[in-house]
Amino acid sequence: MSDIHYLSIAEAGKLIEKKELSPSEYIEALLARIDAINPKLDAFLNICGDQARDDAKAVEAELANGNYKGPMHGIPYGLKDIIDYAGLKTTAHSKLLEDNVADTDATTTAKLKAAGGIFVGKLATHEFAIGGPSFDLPWPPARNPWNTDRHPGGSSSGSGAAVAAGLLPGALGSDTGGSVRHPASMCNLAGIKPTYGRVSRAGVVPLSFSLDNVGPLTRTVEDNAIMLTAISGHDPRDPASARAEATDFTADLDKGVKGLKIGLVRHFYETDLKAQGEMAASIDAAAETLRELGATVEEVEMSPLSEYAAVNRVILLSEAFAIHEKWLQERPGDYAHFTRERLMPGAFIRATHYVQAMRHREKMKHAFEGIMRTYDCVLTASSMQVACQIDDEPEVERTYSRQSRTPFNVIGNPALVVPSGFDDEGMPLSVQFAGRAFDEATVYRVGYAYEQATRWFEKHPPVDA
Repeated sequence: MSDIHYLSIAEAGKLIEKKELSPSEYIEALLARIDAINPKLDAFLNICGDQARDDAKAVEAELANGNYKGPMHGIPYGLKDIIDYAGLKTTAHSKLLEDNVADTDATTTAKLKAAGGIFVGKLATHEFAIGGPSFDLPWPPARNPWNTDRHPGGSSSGSGAAVAAGLLPGALGSDTGGSVRHPASMCNLAGIKPTYGRVSRAGVVPLSFSLDNVGPLTRTVEDNAIMLTAISGHDPRDPASARAEATDFTADLDKGVKGLKIGLVRHFYETDLKAQGEMAASIDAAAETLRELGATVEEVEMSPLSEYAAVNRVILLSEAFAIHEKWLQERPGDYAHFTRERLMPGAFIRATHYVQAMRHREKMKHAFEGIMRTYDCVLTASSMQVACQIDDEPEVERTYSRQSRTPFNVIGNPALVVPSGFDDEGMPLSVQFAGRAFDEATVYRVGYAYEQATRWFEKHPPVDA
């Protein structure tokens, strides 16, 4: 099995269930690949090889006893290093938490353990999921496997790089302003920001209480749906956790899009922000593909991107500064300069501005609910251009705002990024699908239909060269 490291979760799970692939064999192949490839990418902060080997043997014993737990049983995974794993450090890629050892598992970690997943290690992030890519921290930033001189997207950078390079079949990240979907866009992956409240944030280092989400990064939409199924559900440990029913997000994947109505939010990438030509063309091509598959695609209008960005910025920076105020006063030099520069404006936001942003947010939610009474899903851009040079600070700062992911953080609705091709330099392009609150199933259904028709996920980065 020469391409074992690029098996999808669904493929590997079926082989493991049939006992045609041993979890130990799988783990050893991935650990060997991590050993060979990770030095080029710096995706991992902590590799737990011995523990993964022990867990693989435990899974084999469970399977031998007929105790099969489902499609995540025996599947290796990694965690963005803001997510707690009991007994291991959760550093948030920061000197401030360099010695912080988690007492208990995050709820998402506990759910992946219960599903039979095999934990492999902690993955690089931007400091506190906001400051990066930074070169003035105890660990270097992760790099893009499609071109190691390029940014892999943040802040779930290590998760994106590891999955894209075949070091892991899936990993968890977090998304406050697009931080799962950004590396998905930059690395040719599927990544979802679930509905706010769908997935518990208990045991996750916070950035913004009302914007934070946890979501999976995978190479395929089906794999993404498998992981989201495993980690979803109400959790009393998270005050924002919704009492939503447990859902198998894979159940409707193959229903196709015939008869569905899809709204194309063209102004996001055509007039609000002008996307790179190849990126814009790939979104238009995606709309045409969906029409060919039987969907009705019509242009719709949402609020201008600038309004969503302003609301997101006021809320995020207010809440983030409230979390970091004490450390910023007492230990400012222990932050990377990127992090300080991004957090400090929160000190100057007035309470009235925060309240007005929250009020405007509710109006935006209501407006989108109106759109979704007519449409099953909306299609638009994720990023406006491909990954930039990782060490070009002005370009990194410029491109962070050139995206249309934040609207769905502001309104809380689910949004999925999938690959949509490559530019003339071989860098990934992407599209974004968003839907009704708690209707991830339809978003996945549309994304899967498009993915299967185009199959961009089958192309892998040249990181082995």
